[in-house]
Amino acid sequence: MRGKTAVILGLARQGIALARYLAEHDASVRVSDMRPAEALAPALETLRERDVDFVLGEHPRSLLDGADIVFVSGGVPVDIPLLQQARELGIPLSNDSQLFLEKAPCKVVGVTGSAGKTTTTLLAGRMAAASGRYRKVWVGGNVGNPLLADVHRMISEDVAIMEMSSFQLELMTTSMAVAAILNITPNHLDRHGTFDKYVEAKARILDGQRAGDVAMLGWDDKMARGLRERVRGHCWGFGLVADPSFSNGCHFQDDTIVLRRDGASSPVASRKDIQLRGAHNELNVLAAATLAAAAGVEPTVMPTAIRGFEGAPHRLELVREVKQVRWVNDTMATTPERTVAALQSFAAPVILLLGGRDKKLPWGALAERAKTGVRAIILFGEAAELIERELEHAWGHSPAQAVVSRGAQSADRESGTESAIDGSTSGEAAASSTFPENPMVFRVGALAQAVQQAAASAEAGDVVLLSPGCTSFDEFSDASARGDRFRDLAQGLS
Repeated sequence: MRGKTAVILGLARQGIALARYLAEHDASVRVSDMRPAEALAPALETLRERDVDFVLGEHPRSLLDGADIVFVSGGVPVDIPLLQQARELGIPLSNDSQLFLEKAPCKVVGVTGSAGKTTTTLLAGRMAAASGRYRKVWVGGNVGNPLLADVHRMISEDVAIMEMSSFQLELMTTSMAVAAILNITPNHLDRHGTFDKYVEAKARILDGQRAGDVAMLGWDDKMARGLRERVRGHCWGFGLVADPSFSNGCHFQDDTIVLRRDGASSPVASRKDIQLRGAHNELNVLAAATLAAAAGVEPTVMPTAIRGFEGAPHRLELVREVKQVRWVNDTMATTPERTVAALQSFAAPVILLLGGRDKKLPWGALAERAKTGVRAIILFGEAAELIERELEHAWGHSPAQAVVSRGAQSADRESGTESAIDGSTSGEAAASSTFPENPMVFRVGALAQAVQQAAASAEAGDVVLLSPGCTSFDEFSDASARGDRFRDLAQGLS
């Protein structure tokens, strides 16, 4: 990049890593973000000593003057006017993941899917580290730090395992030695517009592979399995039961995980070794074992990695138990489908916290599942009213209750402070339920109010589950920030 002029759109983690890397490699760097300087103060401070020009609060056409390449952070839609103009001018588009793949000196393993990719990535990393096959195992991408930040420390004897989102993949032209598509179900339709475009973004992880590379598909998932014809190298897979059409991969045989490779089968671990809650996590463990095996890890080291793995942060994470009520943080469930999977992990009655920013996904399956085992639903955030309408449509009648909790705390996002809501009821009073077979439904403002309403509603033996089914961007910078806030609120209850 020496002597080149690079434009970076978006100053989140990816943008910061790109700006550092490019400035250190003598590129002329321009960074643009739609947010004002005061909202970007921490990011700007990290780049204070770098030779970087900033254009904040807008993406002006002048950014493209003399530009050789435009790097697009994941949070920036690829159809904004500035990027359309860049295409018209013949300026190539890229991102931090593409640049990392071009520069990485070691084997790279990539993981994508609509659900389970973080758990699979982290567990596969644990397995690779336990094997001793590699000098060092690097885990990052969409989970953790961008791997570009560490590429200068990598050597050929290492392996990098990276989680990939559809936002990253839609611009990429290079792929990995091992590339996995776990599953594909409707997601991010607010960004991609149609399901077909979303599928196409995910499938790009296969298109840059070569004949000697390995692609791994979840064979129980119709959409992932259907991409088999796009595999250019060796095809591996995984699923709950064996599939004879896949020569290599993992499945359960009774209660044992079995790896089939080159016509031979070997045991990997027992179902009892899995510490993670939920049937969906059994698939994630199968995926991780298959991925690790495709990367050269022997199955003998996998049981220890599986037994010691308690899951990724913010995924069915037990925060605390107080007054015989368990508080569980599943903030990373940002689709209704993942909320359904979370509900299937509990036999106890659930107080379910739903809300955030909607992704234009269907709510019908969740509404049906919530009829069983869910004692109350607390709707919060920007999508609360929309979800209430979706419940009403799915159930064929108005939800049992629609209230705004009293005496709660709401977060003031602009100032970072909190303001108390007075003791009077603000909103519609609680109505008695004429449909007792369905959960009670409460509608509140922010997450803080939802937690207080949950505390008031929960009884001994209940599970209070934050599994919101939406993104966090109405109130928080990302889903992790929402989970951290939930932890703090739950820990503050007496």
